[in-house]
Amino acid sequence: MAVGVLLADDHTIVRQAVKLLLEREGFNVVGEAGDGHQAVRLARQLQPDVAVLDLVMPLLNGVDAAREIQQASPRTRTILLTGRTDDDSVLKALHAGIKGCVLKSHDGPTLGHAIREVVRGHLYLDPSVSSTVVGAYLSATGPTKDPLTPRERQVLQLIAEGKKTREVAELLCVSIKTAESHRARIMSKLQIRETAGLVRYAIRRGLAEL
Repeated sequence: MAVGVLLADDHTIVRQAVKLLLEREGFNVVGEAGDGHQAVRLARQLQPDVAVLDLVMPLLNGVDAAREIQQASPRTRTILLTGRTDDDSVLKALHAGIKGCVLKSHDGPTLGHAIREVVRGHLYLDPSVSSTVVGAYLSATGPTKDPLTPRERQVLQLIAEGKKTREVAELLCVSIKTAESHRARIMSKLQIRETAGLVRYAIRRGLAEL
């Protein structure tokens, strides 16, 4: 039976291109998601063998989506598509349980190889990514401690995407008061007093794009 793959990327043309490449490699693309929340919902519904996640997606980034997918579909292995090779980003992804990291600059066969490796229970890291992880390991460094909780990162990402407090509350299924409390704690922890500063921080952390 062909390996079932869930694709998550907010650019439709990218998803279509990756889907064609994977189908040529013999994989079965069982679902497509345009944001992190949809990826988690589809993973829960479809229980795919592998979820290929873009790092930067609306509503929920690839790393935090991978964490939630592990809860929603424990059998699903996750692979991150990324353009970032800094050791901190890679180590955070690995700590989140991601089983593979593939650079967007590579071709379809490379992603296909990564999928086969993680399905076999192996870890796949792009060679350029591997060097950063080995360097971090040899220097006995781990990922930089994130001052925010997973829920606070979600709120920060939504703020950076321009969502109002009411929209944040609706998307996260919490009260407006709770959403306001999350925002206040984020600003206090980061010592940032204006929305523009929160947006800049989110971009630096890979939670949002310009």
